[in-house]
Amino acid sequence: QVQLVESGGGLVQAGGSLRLSCAEASGRTISYLAMGWFRQAPGKVREFVAGISWNGLSTSYADSVKARFTISRDNAQKMVYLQMNSLKPEDTAVYYCAASGRPIATSDRMYDYWGQGTQVTVSS
Repeated sequence: QVQLVESGGGLVQAGGSLRLSCAEASGRTISYLAMGWFRQAPGKVREFVAGISWNGLSTSYADSVKARFTISRDNAQKMVYLQMNSLKPEDTAVYYCAASGRPIATSDRMYDYWGQGTQVTVSS
């Protein structure tokens, strides 16, 4: 069973940056899995943020984060990252890392494994 653990969340002022990390904690490889980041703000549905193919050659972003966020991965280290720049208060949410045995997908129903989430709070 793939186990994902997120870290790197916190409180940051608007305009600042954070880098989220997602580690595979059970010793299993994720090199064949597409990976994604989702977020859920209070009272809102979980939404797709960014996705990356198994080999890192393809990425996908929500329109709201394009040009500000960058997803990347290091399969040797079993890590996935989300670099978040120019943060806005509306980016405040719990951010989740997820893994999928399918190509990059924007629907959370296509993802098989999930982390517990990390809180990101952006103050104005």
